Amino acid sequence: MITIFTGNGKGKTTAALGQAMRAVGQGQRALVVQFIKGPWASGEDESHKSLPNFIIVKKGLGFVGIQGDTIPFAKHKEAAQEAIDYAKKELLSNQWNIVVLDEIWNALYLGLVSDRDVLDFFNIMKSRSEHALMTGRNCPRVYIDKADLVTEMKEVKHPYSKGTKAKAGVEF
Repeated sequence: MITIFTGNGKGKTTAALGQAMRAVGQGQRALVVQFIKGPWASGEDESHKSLPNFIIVKKGLGFVGIQGDTIPFAKHKEAAQEAIDYAKKELLSNQWNIVVLDEIWNALYLGLVSDRDVLDFFNIMKSRSEHALMTGRNCPRVYIDKADLVTEMKEVKHPYSKGTKAKAGVEF
């Protein structure tokens, strides 16, 4: 099954991590590949270490072109390509029951990965018994139509709009 969490609201990664944790609680193995989240520390970086069979791999270099990003676009693109190649390889390894591609839709929207790469991942998934979960804003309609389950997170109100900084344990 392919699940997509998309939209402009908070909660896509949070929901994906919860789904992965639920799978682990049922004795399954979960892999989360992060495409954008960079070297800064998030709560999940530590908490997943205490769960058997739950691995998070950060491949992204951080925000792209915003919030003072000085990393060349080519480096971001190289990191995202490594992430999609890694995810495909791991999917084919038969080690995982659930594979999460966190922020894949952002990576596609920004041109960090190609439509062909994402379509290849979809095609691999359709022939397998694993569950894939793909998160991020701006998921193209073609993938929404192909997925088995799609949830759109919609921002109604967020403290950011009042200038409130991100809070540890809530946003990261």
